Amino acid sequence: MPVFMKTIRIFDLFFLLRLVGAFDAPREVPVMVGDSVTLDSNASEIERANEVEWRFNDIRIANFIKGDATYHERFKDRLKLDRNGSLTIKDTRITDTGVFKCTVISTRERVERFRVTIYAPLSIPVVTSDTSQCSSSSSSSTCSLLCSVVNVSHVTLSWYKGNSLLSSISVSDLSISLSLPLEVEYQEKNTYSCVINNPIRNQTRHVCITDLCRLCSVPSSNEVHYGEGTEAVIRLVVTALVGVAAVAAFIVLVYDIRSRRVEKDVLKH
Repeated sequence: MPVFMKTIRIFDLFFLLRLVGAFDAPREVPVMVGDSVTLDSNASEIERANEVEWRFNDIRIANFIKGDATYHERFKDRLKLDRNGSLTIKDTRITDTGVFKCTVISTRERVERFRVTIYAPLSIPVVTSDTSQCSSSSSSSTCSLLCSVVNVSHVTLSWYKGNSLLSSISVSDLSISLSLPLEVEYQEKNTYSCVINNPIRNQTRHVCITDLCRLCSVPSSNEVHYGEGTEAVIRLVVTALVGVAAVAAFIVLVYDIRSRRVEKDVLKH
């Protein structure tokens, strides 16, 4: 067989596979859990006069033949086919994540694919500080922060300083906990935030460095610091006691003077 004939046949096969959608990557469809989503069959008026079939991970879930629709029991009342054969999924669940395949059957077979990803609601990240990791020098003090989220999937967790991205980590597994550490310099003028996001939404936790890293703002020598603090407290206590004693002595003196005057007045009468 001539080479050009082989080339033509290979081209014809490629064109046929392309026509039925074998080389089409599924369209990405992000959906928030509980929301509804409609997947368009793109069926023309001539095509929808025949048959439109929907499959979820290779399981037939809906069929549309000349206006009559049937549905798989798994989805119960959550599926709806319109007159064009487009599929609406109501009250979406995490288990609805997967590939939906629409086959339009008429004079030729045409395939549409959708990769639907159902995202759970995002909680606001929790940020904690580890004061045992503090480090100090004559010019600066630093402390270690940890941003955490639980039971997440298909998300990215990031640290920002102002609008600048410092670090990030992504995960695609289901229902796991995720943490991202960050060492920061103790300066009030710096604004930090931890952000968790998926393709639909994001949640942000703004961080007050002054509150979280308060214990990291002490001088490098804790022994000296605590010693100086103790001496200062002792001086304050002694001063207060001296003041109280002086006030008490003054009150006693005034009372003694008044008592003597009263006694003199009594003797005169």
